[in-house]
Amino acid sequence: MLNSMPTKIKRVSPARTDIYWSDGHVGSYPSWYLRERCPCAECVDEFTGKRKLAPGSIAASLERVDVTLVGNYALHFTWSDNHSTGLYTFGYLRSLCPCPECLPGGLKEPSPRVGPEGSFEA
Repeated sequence: MLNSMPTKIKRVSPARTDIYWSDGHVGSYPSWYLRERCPCAECVDEFTGKRKLAPGSIAASLERVDVTLVGNYALHFTWSDNHSTGLYTFGYLRSLCPCPECLPGGLKEPSPRVGPEGSFEA
């Protein structure tokens, strides 16, 4: 799992991206889920590691506008809320896999619309 690399990145819809991994695993990632876990300094306090985004603050209707490969180590997403500063390393993406095998209990999808998208905790 640690050295697993994507072999295929498939746009299922603007709201979902499937990643096929070299270890044979397939992860299906909702856009809101990835956006809520953005690793950039705007979303995570650089000193404490605490997330600045409140859980559930990203609406289920959020869409992926674009995704690009960064070298041989990460993906860069642009989201419909105009956020685009996070680099998602392959290791980080693999650790986020929301499938039932990787995330027992599954995901709790947020409501279709939540306050202002990307709102931050106070």
